[in-house]
Amino acid sequence: MPTTAALTRSLSFLLEKSADAPSLPEILHLVDELVEESKSWADVDAQITQLEEELVALHHAAIDYSSVDQLEIFLACLFHLERILTPSSVISWFDLILRPALREPKLPTAALNYAKELIISTLQKPDEAVVGGFRRRLLELYLLDAFNEGSGGDALEWAELTEDERERRRRWKSNLQDILIAYGSEVPEEFLTEVNQQFQTPSQRLQLLILLNEFTSSSKFCSTVPVLASHKIMTSLANCLFLDNSSTVCTAAVRLTVKFIPYFAVHARPTLKTTFPQFLAILARIMCWKERVPATNNPLAPHDQEFERELYRESSRILYPRPELRWERLEMTFIASTSTPPNSRQFFTILYYLYPSNVLKFIRGPATYLKEVELESPYTVDWNKAFEESEVKRRSENFVREHICHPFLIWGTAAKEMTKMEFWNKYDVGRIVSEATMLDIRYLCIGLKERFKLEGREPTLTGPGGSGSTSAEDPEGEEDPEEPAQFIQAIDLSNRKVVISLQDMIEASVALKTNIDIDILKPVSAPKSGFISNEAKTSASEQEPTSSGDDSEAASHVIQTINDLQREVLLLRNELNFELWHSRENSKHIGRLYEDRILMRTAESERQGLYNKLRRYRAQVVNLETELRDHKQQAASAKNGYADWTRELQEKMKELREDKKRLLADLANAQAAAKDLKALYEAQGKRLAESINDNFTLKAEKEENKQEIARLKDYERQIEELTKMRQVWEDDSRKFTERGEELDRLHKANEALQARITELERVQTNEADARDDDYRRQIQSLELRLAQMEAISEGDANQRLVDENAEMKSEIETLHGVVASLKEQMGRPE
Repeated sequence: MPTTAALTRSLSFLLEKSADAPSLPEILHLVDELVEESKSWADVDAQITQLEEELVALHHAAIDYSSVDQLEIFLACLFHLERILTPSSVISWFDLILRPALREPKLPTAALNYAKELIISTLQKPDEAVVGGFRRRLLELYLLDAFNEGSGGDALEWAELTEDERERRRRWKSNLQDILIAYGSEVPEEFLTEVNQQFQTPSQRLQLLILLNEFTSSSKFCSTVPVLASHKIMTSLANCLFLDNSSTVCTAAVRLTVKFIPYFAVHARPTLKTTFPQFLAILARIMCWKERVPATNNPLAPHDQEFERELYRESSRILYPRPELRWERLEMTFIASTSTPPNSRQFFTILYYLYPSNVLKFIRGPATYLKEVELESPYTVDWNKAFEESEVKRRSENFVREHICHPFLIWGTAAKEMTKMEFWNKYDVGRIVSEATMLDIRYLCIGLKERFKLEGREPTLTGPGGSGSTSAEDPEGEEDPEEPAQFIQAIDLSNRKVVISLQDMIEASVALKTNIDIDILKPVSAPKSGFISNEAKTSASEQEPTSSGDDSEAASHVIQTINDLQREVLLLRNELNFELWHSRENSKHIGRLYEDRILMRTAESERQGLYNKLRRYRAQVVNLETELRDHKQQAASAKNGYADWTRELQEKMKELREDKKRLLADLANAQAAAKDLKALYEAQGKRLAESINDNFTLKAEKEENKQEIARLKDYERQIEELTKMRQVWEDDSRKFTERGEELDRLHKANEALQARITELERVQTNEADARDDDYRRQIQSLELRLAQMEAISEGDANQRLVDENAEMKSEIETLHGVVASLKEQMGRPE
């Protein structure tokens, strides 16, 4: 059996690549045998501690941190030792082996999976005192040590890194994210609790929102939705949307909430009903969002962050959170950038799809609706002062115009929507997302256009007079060869001052948003630096000879540009993730529709087969009706034949009655003859008396047999008693409990013997009764013979009586033999 010393020695040979070193599979086989043998160790903790010390010493002595092969070998051994390693032991190996493995981009996938599985299995162990700190450390490493997209310092540091170092940073963050998501899928309660604790720090909210966004894309996210819906993280997310002033964070939070809501509708419907008024209040807050005044791009103008915040506070009404919430507000994520309000279009679409009547009721009176549902305001003021109802109505009016009328607005009310079963209660997430998207008139137009293309016709709108039709307005309108293309006027950037036409801006925006075909005539190449625009370069070059103090101002302008680009990248990435999720759910819905289509085709083929069977059955019905008519005709002919047969029977009955009359006459003649025979019967009376004496003798013998049967019963009873005495004598040497069992058995045997005796008596009685019947029949036959013998001569009669007497004696002897055999059987022991 392998020992810890033998294992470490073999592992040392393999790490040093000695000539006689075993292979990695052989080492892993030794590790598995050692793990199995550990079940029989007397002092398990001491043995495991010794093994860990030897492995640590071997790691310090033989490991080369630049060798990927050695790292792979050590990871494989630790993974196979995972069943006997404690959480503290695995955590002690984190900085030595696991952390470098998670950073190494050249590490094979199998070894990387070993490292991830070790960490995930450790996080799932019940030692909360050790595992809780390790879980918190991993999340802090993800937030503080990995690359932060929202940090300007990390962006500058990233620009100075080489490609290998960037790849290591990417691998490090990606692996930490995979570990946290995999652990969150297995133990969502603890994972979300840790995320909620870190979410209270304002600077970490953006990264946590990105992590939760990736968490929603995991394959096991559906199983965690019930836990997520009732967790405190949803309260923190709502506080972020209500109270934080960072448009970037709120944009990410809104997109995340839009993802959550369809899952809540499928897997946590009661929680969705409870929190739906809160979602409407968040929608109102986003509608009332005030755009922050953009900072100046002039590097000569000094940048004052406090002044910008003060200017923002004075230009917009500030709502302070209630003190009991203990919420630390996040003001800005990126400094001196243009703050665009979060887009609430998708948020409105999904809420409008789920509960349209409640959404419209909320739009009519936001504060009144929130008071009716008794939703507490997170601000120090009530809902009437928190939201501008005019702004909510103005923004929502545009949304309502850009969405089609919900079909269930006709039949339902706000109260019924919250009490009755929803129309989407059996839908999946993909169907909810797809159908909600089709409420938006933009996507509906695109869908209708594709539908008309597939059908080979163009959508038309009939004019008011009904005299003709014109082509409908197409959001992706095709080019008309007769109409010249429209060119958007180019912008002259040669001068410092740029004049832009408002109409050109509107046309460019509409062209980009309507997905029409656009030809870019002069594509502009991006600046090589990736951060500083041409205008900033020009401004910086013009200000170079001014003074040395301008360098710091130019640096601040560079930071501002970096922040702008970072914010844009984050928003675009967030939008890209949302669109990818939206595309995945649409793909699921498309797959379901395709399955429904296949089922419809199958149903159609089945319907055609049923129709063919119906035709065949109808033909069979016609044939059966023809056969039924034939059978009716046959039945009519059979009925006529039956009438003829009845007449024939009546004629036969008449003949039989005449025969009966003749028989009665013959009977009268026979009675007269019987009177003559009666005299003969009296003559045979004496002979009959002798026969009666013989019968009496037989009965006496029968009585004697009964006494013998009674004696046989006594003999059997004596036999039973002797048997019991013998059994008692044999059972004297046995235990008391065995004697009781034997007595029970004897009682049962006695009952069986009694039953047998009863059966024998019954048999004897039956046989005696049978013999009596036989004797009666013999007497009757003798009487008949006597009657017959009166007509015969007296000599012949005497000879016959002698013969019959001999026969009766032989029968009596036979009966004696039978009785003797019965006695022998009764007396024979069992």
